[in-house]
Amino acid sequence: MATAPLPTPLPPSTDSEAPDLAGTPAACCTPLTRAPLSAEEADRLVAVLKAIAVPARLRLLSMIYAHEDGEACVCELTEPLGLSQPTVSHHLKVLVDAGLITRDKRGVWAYYRAVPDALAALATVFTPRQ
Repeated sequence: MATAPLPTPLPPSTDSEAPDLAGTPAACCTPLTRAPLSAEEADRLVAVLKAIAVPARLRLLSMIYAHEDGEACVCELTEPLGLSQPTVSHHLKVLVDAGLITRDKRGVWAYYRAVPDALAALATVFTPRQ
């Protein structure tokens, strides 16, 4: 059975938009229950897990996925989270850099979109043998 690619953490971007992940090559990881991870695979997996290991980031990811069309404006995420806009933007940047969401700047606001394949790939790594 083929495994889904694990999202590759992206280096911090200097421009205002995140790169399109559709064309980004991602590392392919064997599920943990089938074979040991290589050092490189473990490093990539740890980077993604660190990104979602903060309660605010996990909540943001959930809020974006649950939002209509899997996309939300940063302006819609600050109040429900109870954090300042700069703090929310920082957490969102970490999720973008991990490849879990994408960012699209429209005027003064940034919109964040879920990357469903990223979570599916993460789930595959932890799926036990069938």
